[in-house]
Amino acid sequence: MEAGSSEAGNGPAALELRGVTFTYRDAQQPALRSVDLAVGQGESVIIMGEGGAGKSTICRCANGLIPHFQKGDLQGEVLAFGEDTRAHPVHELAQDVGLVFQDFESQLFSTSVELEVAFGPENLGRPPGEIGERIFQALRLTGLGGMERRAPATLSGGEKQRLAIASVLACRPRLLVLDEPTSDLDPDGKRQVFRIARALRQQEMGGTPTVIMVEHETEEALHFERAVVMRAGEIAYDGEVRGLLAQPEFMEAHGIRPMPAAALLAALGEAARPVEDAETLSQLAALGYRFDRRRWEAVAADDARRASYGSPIIEVDGLHHSYDGSPALDGVSLSIREGEFVAILGQNGSGKTTLVKHFNGLLAPRRGEVRVGGAPTQRQSARQLSRLVGYVFQNPDHQIFAQTVREEVGFGPRNCGLPADEVARRVRDALAAVGLWGYEDEDPFSLTKGERQRVAVASTLASRPRVLILDEPTTGLDYRQNRGMMELLRGLNRQGHTIVIVTHSMWVAAEYAHRAVVMSRGRITLDCSMREAMSRTQELGMADLVPPQAVRLGVALGGPTVSVAELAQCVTRRARE
Repeated sequence: MEAGSSEAGNGPAALELRGVTFTYRDAQQPALRSVDLAVGQGESVIIMGEGGAGKSTICRCANGLIPHFQKGDLQGEVLAFGEDTRAHPVHELAQDVGLVFQDFESQLFSTSVELEVAFGPENLGRPPGEIGERIFQALRLTGLGGMERRAPATLSGGEKQRLAIASVLACRPRLLVLDEPTSDLDPDGKRQVFRIARALRQQEMGGTPTVIMVEHETEEALHFERAVVMRAGEIAYDGEVRGLLAQPEFMEAHGIRPMPAAALLAALGEAARPVEDAETLSQLAALGYRFDRRRWEAVAADDARRASYGSPIIEVDGLHHSYDGSPALDGVSLSIREGEFVAILGQNGSGKTTLVKHFNGLLAPRRGEVRVGGAPTQRQSARQLSRLVGYVFQNPDHQIFAQTVREEVGFGPRNCGLPADEVARRVRDALAAVGLWGYEDEDPFSLTKGERQRVAVASTLASRPRVLILDEPTTGLDYRQNRGMMELLRGLNRQGHTIVIVTHSMWVAAEYAHRAVVMSRGRITLDCSMREAMSRTQELGMADLVPPQAVRLGVALGGPTVSVAELAQCVTRRARE
C-alpha cells in the first residue's frame, strides 16, 4: 500500500467513506446507508450510538474486513490513506490501519503475552531488536509491563483487553481503530487507553496517528475532538464533542447516556448546559442555585433500608487464592446478607472475579472458608449450590450452548430432575422476568448481545437461586440495554433476590447498588454503603476508581448524590430579593 502524507491535515484522509451502503449477507436491512464520512490525518474521533447503529461496521470497513472477510453487498467507496480498500488485502492494509475488535478475546491466540505482542511486528518483517523495543513500549503504554511470560488465558478480562490493544499498538499503525476498547477496563485502564494517542505522538511513528474509537461511556468523550453519532446506519451528528454533550435530549433519543452535568441543567429548566464539573458549579452559583441539605438528608435516609436485610447468606473467612504462584486473594473476609444489592469494585486484577467464583463453587478455597446458606461450599454438591447461588458470566457466550432459548433456559431445572410441566413453568416465568417471553424458539446466537445477556440471566433464574451473581453485566451494552439490564436486577432485588455484581461502571454501581465492596491487590480496602463509599474519594483513588460526575457534583455542593435525578431534587433556587 502506497504511503500517504503523515502530516496532520495534509494528504489524503486517513479514512474516507463515500456513499457507503453495506448489507451483511442474509440481513434484511442495510447496516450502513449512504454514509459519507472523512477522518483527516491526526484527528481523534469518537463514534457513538445505540447497539446496531452501524458503528462496528464502519470499523470493519476501515481495515478491509468488509468486504474481504465479512461478506455482503458493499456499495460506494472506502478509502484508507487514499487507497481503495477493495484493491488491497487485509494484511497489506494492516500496515497502516490497526483494529482492536469489540470481541477482544477473539484476537488472542498466542501462548504468552510477549509472543502475542510480537506477532504483528514479526509478520511486518521488523528486525529482532526493534521488535523487542516495540513489545516493551506497547506493554508499558497499556500497563502490562512485567507480564511478558503470562499466558493470556490466565489474565483477567480487562488485562486481556489491554493485551489486544498492545498487540495492535506494536504494529504502529497510522490509523488506530478501537471498537469499544474500554468495556472491560477499570477507570484507570480507561484513562490509559485515552492517553495512548497522546503518548504515541512522542514516538517515532512518522507523524501524528489518527484515532477512531467506538465508545459508550459519555464522560470519556471529552478526550476527543470530534464526535460522530450513528442511528440506523446513518450519521445523525458529526461535529464538536462539546456540542453533542450539551444536548442531553438528543443523546437520550439516540441511545446514548446524557452527560450528567448537562442533564442536570436541563432538568432544572436551564438553557445553558455546561459539561464539565467546574463550569457546572459556576453556572449553578451564577443562576442562584444552592444545595438543600434537608432535602438531601431526607433522600439519604432511605439508605436505612439496610435494616430490612435478612441473615447472612454468604460468609467468607480468611480466603486466599493464587494463580501460578501469583496471589489473587490475600485473606479476604466478607459477609453478605439476604436481600442485599452489592457492587464489587476495583481495578483489573484486584481479585473481584476470583472472589465471586468462590461463592458458587467454581473455585474451591485453598486457605480459608466460604459458607453459603450456613454450610461450607466444599461440603455441598454443584446441584446444591446452584439452587442457592446463580452465576452469570462476564461473556454470555461462555455460558450459552443450546440451539433454542427454551432449551437453554430449561437446562438447569431439567438437570435438577424436575418434571416437564415444572420445567416449562420455570422457563416461562424466567423469560417473562427478563422480557424475552416469545423468544423461546429463537436460536440464542442469533440474538443481540443485550438479548444474549438476558438469556443468560433467565437460564440462571430458572433454577430459582436465592443469590444472583453477575460478572460485568453491562459490558458491551448500549445505554438503553444498560438501563434495561439494571432495572431488571433492581426488580429482582425488590422481589427478594440477593444481587452481587462485579462492575467497572461507576455510575451503574452508584445508582443501583446499596453497598460497595472495593478491592485492591487481593484485599478488601473499603466496605460500606454505596453513598458513603462514593464520598470517600481518597480511598477510591487508591483503588484507581473515580466517582461518576453526578456524585462528584453532589459532593462538591454538600453531599454525595447517586444520580442526576437525586441531585436535581436536592438543588433549589434562591428566592430573588
